[in-house]
Amino acid sequence: MRNEAVVRSYSDALFGLGVKQGLEEEYGEALLLVDTLLRETPEFGAFLQTPRIPVEEKKKVLRHALADEVPEAVLHFLFLAVEKRRQRLLREMARAYRDLLDEHQDRVRVEVQVAHPLDREALEVVKDRLSRYLGKEAVPEVEVNPELIGGILFRRGDTVFDGSLRRRLRGMRKELMAADISHEQDE
Repeated sequence: MRNEAVVRSYSDALFGLGVKQGLEEEYGEALLLVDTLLRETPEFGAFLQTPRIPVEEKKKVLRHALADEVPEAVLHFLFLAVEKRRQRLLREMARAYRDLLDEHQDRVRVEVQVAHPLDREALEVVKDRLSRYLGKEAVPEVEVNPELIGGILFRRGDTVFDGSLRRRLRGMRKELMAADISHEQDE
Protein backbone atom coordinates (compact mmCIF):
# COMPACT_ATOMS: atom_id res chain seq x y z
CA MET A 1 0.00 0.00 0.00
CA ARG A 2 1.38 3.41 -0.92
CA ASN A 3 2.11 5.91 1.83
CA GLU A 4 -0.74 8.26 0.86
CA ALA A 5 -3.23 5.40 1.00
CA VAL A 6 -1.88 4.24 4.36
CA VAL A 7 -2.02 7.77 5.79
CA ARG A 8 -5.57 8.23 4.54
CA SER A 9 -6.68 4.83 5.82
CA TYR A 10 -5.33 5.41 9.33
CA SER A 11 -6.59 8.98 9.60
CA ASP A 12 -10.04 8.02 8.24
CA ALA A 13 -10.33 5.19 10.77
CA LEU A 14 -9.44 7.38 13.75
CA PHE A 15 -11.62 10.21 12.51
CA GLY A 16 -14.59 7.87 12.09
CA LEU A 17 -14.12 6.63 15.64
CA GLY A 18 -13.79 10.19 16.92
CA VAL A 19 -17.02 11.27 15.21
CA LYS A 20 -18.83 8.19 16.49
CA GLN A 21 -17.75 8.98 20.05
CA GLY A 22 -18.20 12.75 19.68
CA LEU A 23 -14.49 13.23 20.42
CA GLU A 24 -13.17 14.22 17.01
CA GLU A 25 -11.87 17.57 18.28
CA GLU A 26 -10.08 15.98 21.26
CA TYR A 27 -8.48 13.37 18.99
CA GLY A 28 -7.33 16.16 16.69
CA GLU A 29 -5.75 18.02 19.60
CA ALA A 30 -4.02 14.81 20.71
CA LEU A 31 -2.59 14.22 17.23
CA LEU A 32 -1.46 17.85 17.11
CA LEU A 33 0.41 17.22 20.36
CA VAL A 34 2.07 14.13 18.86
CA ASP A 35 2.94 16.05 15.69
CA THR A 36 4.47 18.86 17.75
CA LEU A 37 6.41 16.39 19.87
CA LEU A 38 7.83 14.69 16.77
CA ARG A 39 8.69 18.02 15.12
CA GLU A 40 10.31 19.61 18.16
CA THR A 41 12.01 16.50 19.53
CA PRO A 42 13.70 14.67 16.65
CA GLU A 43 15.20 12.21 19.15
CA PHE A 44 11.69 10.99 19.95
CA GLY A 45 10.99 10.30 16.28
CA ALA A 46 14.35 8.57 15.90
CA PHE A 47 13.55 6.41 18.95
CA LEU A 48 10.22 5.35 17.44
CA GLN A 49 11.79 4.59 14.05
CA THR A 50 14.81 2.64 15.30
CA PRO A 51 14.22 -1.00 14.32
CA ARG A 52 16.56 -2.32 17.04
CA ILE A 53 14.23 -1.11 19.79
CA PRO A 54 11.46 -3.67 20.40
CA VAL A 55 7.89 -2.62 19.69
CA GLU A 56 6.86 -3.33 23.29
CA GLU A 57 9.54 -0.93 24.55
CA LYS A 58 8.28 1.78 22.19
CA LYS A 59 4.71 1.23 23.37
CA LYS A 60 5.83 1.41 27.00
CA VAL A 61 7.55 4.76 26.36
CA LEU A 62 4.49 6.07 24.47
CA ARG A 63 2.21 5.09 27.35
CA HIS A 64 4.53 6.67 29.91
CA ALA A 65 4.94 9.90 27.91
CA LEU A 66 1.38 10.36 26.66
CA ALA A 67 -1.08 8.44 28.87
CA ASP A 68 -2.10 11.57 30.79
CA GLU A 69 -2.04 13.75 27.68
CA VAL A 70 -4.06 11.92 25.01
CA PRO A 71 -7.29 9.89 24.98
CA GLU A 72 -6.89 6.12 25.27
CA ALA A 73 -8.13 5.56 21.70
CA VAL A 74 -5.40 7.84 20.34
CA LEU A 75 -2.81 6.00 22.41
CA HIS A 76 -4.00 2.70 20.90
CA PHE A 77 -3.87 4.33 17.46
CA LEU A 78 -0.22 5.16 18.11
CA PHE A 79 0.43 1.60 19.33
CA LEU A 80 -1.08 0.22 16.12
CA ALA A 81 1.06 2.53 13.99
CA VAL A 82 4.17 1.33 15.82
CA GLU A 83 3.14 -2.35 15.59
CA LYS A 84 2.58 -2.02 11.84
CA ARG A 85 5.84 -0.06 11.43
CA ARG A 86 4.00 3.08 10.28
CA GLN A 87 5.45 5.43 12.89
CA ARG A 88 7.38 7.39 10.25
CA LEU A 89 4.00 8.45 8.84
CA LEU A 90 2.57 9.77 12.12
CA ARG A 91 3.09 13.44 11.25
CA GLU A 92 1.39 12.96 7.88
CA MET A 93 -1.46 11.10 9.61
CA ALA A 94 -1.88 14.01 12.01
CA ARG A 95 -2.11 16.46 9.09
CA ALA A 96 -4.57 14.23 7.23
CA TYR A 97 -6.71 13.97 10.37
CA ARG A 98 -6.61 17.76 10.75
CA ASP A 99 -7.76 18.13 7.14
CA LEU A 100 -10.69 15.75 7.77
CA LEU A 101 -11.61 17.66 10.92
CA ASP A 102 -11.43 21.00 9.09
CA GLU A 103 -13.65 19.68 6.31
CA HIS A 104 -16.11 18.26 8.85
CA GLN A 105 -16.28 21.61 10.66
CA ASP A 106 -16.44 23.65 7.43
CA ARG A 107 -13.07 25.29 8.09
CA VAL A 108 -10.26 26.09 5.71
CA ARG A 109 -6.62 26.75 6.53
CA VAL A 110 -4.91 29.64 4.81
CA GLU A 111 -1.19 30.36 4.80
CA VAL A 112 -0.68 34.01 5.67
CA GLN A 113 2.69 35.74 5.38
CA VAL A 114 3.27 39.15 6.92
CA ALA A 115 6.35 41.32 7.23
CA HIS A 116 5.81 41.94 10.95
CA PRO A 117 3.95 40.00 13.65
CA LEU A 118 0.21 40.65 13.85
CA ASP A 119 -1.41 41.64 17.11
CA ARG A 120 -4.58 39.85 18.21
CA GLU A 121 -6.87 42.53 16.75
CA ALA A 122 -5.18 42.52 13.33
CA LEU A 123 -5.28 38.72 13.26
CA GLU A 124 -9.03 38.79 13.92
CA VAL A 125 -9.53 41.27 11.07
CA VAL A 126 -7.55 39.01 8.72
CA LYS A 127 -9.52 35.96 9.88
CA ASP A 128 -12.87 37.71 9.44
CA ARG A 129 -12.06 39.00 5.95
CA LEU A 130 -10.72 35.65 4.81
CA SER A 131 -13.80 33.88 6.20
CA ARG A 132 -16.13 36.24 4.32
CA TYR A 133 -14.13 35.88 1.12
CA LEU A 134 -13.95 32.07 1.28
CA GLY A 135 -17.44 31.48 2.64
CA LYS A 136 -16.03 29.24 5.37
CA GLU A 137 -14.37 29.73 8.71
CA ALA A 138 -10.78 30.64 7.87
CA VAL A 139 -7.94 29.45 10.08
CA PRO A 140 -4.95 31.68 9.31
CA GLU A 141 -1.56 30.04 9.73
CA VAL A 142 0.62 33.11 10.10
CA GLU A 143 4.30 33.22 9.23
CA VAL A 144 6.46 36.31 9.59
CA ASN A 145 8.52 36.96 6.46
CA PRO A 146 10.51 40.22 6.69
CA GLU A 147 11.34 40.00 2.96
CA LEU A 148 7.77 41.13 2.21
CA ILE A 149 8.75 44.57 3.60
CA GLY A 150 5.08 45.34 4.24
CA GLY A 151 1.59 44.16 3.32
CA ILE A 152 0.33 40.60 3.36
CA LEU A 153 0.39 37.43 1.25
CA PHE A 154 -2.30 34.69 1.36
CA ARG A 155 -1.96 31.18 -0.01
CA ARG A 156 -4.60 28.47 -0.11
CA GLY A 157 -3.69 25.51 -2.26
CA ASP A 158 -2.61 26.83 -5.64
CA THR A 159 -4.25 30.22 -5.17
CA VAL A 160 -2.02 33.11 -4.07
CA PHE A 161 -3.00 36.69 -3.32
CA ASP A 162 0.11 38.83 -3.02
CA GLY A 163 -0.61 42.21 -1.45
CA SER A 164 2.96 42.69 -0.29
CA LEU A 165 4.99 45.83 -0.64
CA ARG A 166 7.77 43.72 -2.16
CA ARG A 167 5.49 42.76 -5.09
CA ARG A 168 4.41 46.36 -5.58
CA LEU A 169 8.02 47.55 -5.59
CA ARG A 170 8.96 44.90 -8.15
CA GLY A 171 6.07 46.05 -10.33
CA MET A 172 7.20 49.65 -10.06
CA ARG A 173 10.75 48.62 -10.90
CA LYS A 174 9.57 46.83 -14.05
CA GLU A 175 7.57 49.87 -15.08
CA LEU A 176 10.52 52.17 -14.50
CA MET A 177 12.87 49.87 -16.39
CA ALA A 178 10.43 49.77 -19.33
CA ALA A 179 10.04 53.56 -19.18
CA ASP A 180 13.82 54.07 -19.24
CA ILE A 181 14.19 51.84 -22.28
CA SER A 182 11.42 53.58 -24.23
CA HIS A 183 12.76 57.01 -23.17
CA GLU A 184 16.26 56.11 -24.41
CA GLN A 185 14.83 54.86 -27.72
CA ASP A 186 13.12 58.23 -28.29
CA GLU A 187 16.41 60.14 -28.13
